[in-house]
Amino acid sequence: MAKQDKPFNNPFEKLKLEQEKAEKARKAEKARPPAARFRPAAPAPTREEDDSALFLQSVGEVAPVRVGANRAPVTKPPPPARGSDDDEEALLQLSELVAGSGTFNLSDSDEFIEGAAPGLDPQIMRKLRRGDYALQAHLDLHGLTRAEAKEQLEVFVRTAQQRHFRCVLVVHGRGLHSKDQLPVLKESLQSWLARGRLAKQVLAFSTALPTDGGAGAVYVLLRR
Repeated sequence: MAKQDKPFNNPFEKLKLEQEKAEKARKAEKARPPAARFRPAAPAPTREEDDSALFLQSVGEVAPVRVGANRAPVTKPPPPARGSDDDEEALLQLSELVAGSGTFNLSDSDEFIEGAAPGLDPQIMRKLRRGDYALQAHLDLHGLTRAEAKEQLEVFVRTAQQRHFRCVLVVHGRGLHSKDQLPVLKESLQSWLARGRLAKQVLAFSTALPTDGGAGAVYVLLRR
């Protein structure tokens, strides 16, 4: 029986096969599409971040305020108006309840006129004479006829009362340009404020201080 030859063991053949196998693997790896990278989801914005984004979207970029010479000066609030405090208002309201609707107590001379509702606290009258109440509106009757002046005065007082004004100024003039230089409107004004419809809306009136018109003007204190 013939002896069977063993196959020749070639180590280089095996190495060649391993190299071919590795080369095929590298080519397959290159041909494969790249795997998507995992990115963690961004955290949801907070309410404050949403508000900030909305504000910036509305107004655009905001420049910081510069502190220096260009800063606006701080101004102090104006002082309260004369006679506007709570105690004074309470006194006026009490006087309204006490003051009747009868004939006014009147005083006059060539230089002044004044009148007060019956029962009015004398302290209020003194303050009115001194100009202690804040003037909230004024009416100038210069150049008007007697009828026109009365109509303007009635509208003015009614409107001021509707706006809850306490003290107003009515300028009637000295009558220097009227016939015989007589203060016709001054005398009429005293009568209008002390009688009829206007008297129901008025607590007191008094000739103004020189700084507010003097003998040519009158302070009028209104009911509420």
